[in-house]
Amino acid sequence: MPVPDERSRPFWDAAARHELTVARCSACRRYAIPPDLSCPHCGSTDPGFVFEPVSGIGRVRSWAVVRQSFLSGFTVPYLLVDVELPEQAELRMIGRLLDGPDAPVRPDSPVRVAFEDIAPGISVPAFALAGAA
Repeated sequence: MPVPDERSRPFWDAAARHELTVARCSACRRYAIPPDLSCPHCGSTDPGFVFEPVSGIGRVRSWAVVRQSFLSGFTVPYLLVDVELPEQAELRMIGRLLDGPDAPVRPDSPVRVAFEDIAPGISVPAFALAGAA
């Protein structure tokens, strides 16, 4: 279960509404996943990160099938995808592909965000192949 802290709470609150957001530095306006104490792009130590909605579409850069469970609540096997979001070059997010471990994923496969409701008021962003039901 995610345990939101002061820095991540806006992300998890948006996810509960099935809205994908990414932290954006107030100094240089670049996105950062995950946000840290300083901006990884401009180095600002006071980045004033604000979570902004993003499109939720992307392209698969790489993937891995997880066959050993390290987290409770995840039934193995499952497929993790490394997705590049179009809002910024090299803006990448890792998530579970809901299509399953045997999905026909390839480099540059288009995906869209989907949300797994894991408890009342708690949703985790994941991905689905674009065009999948």
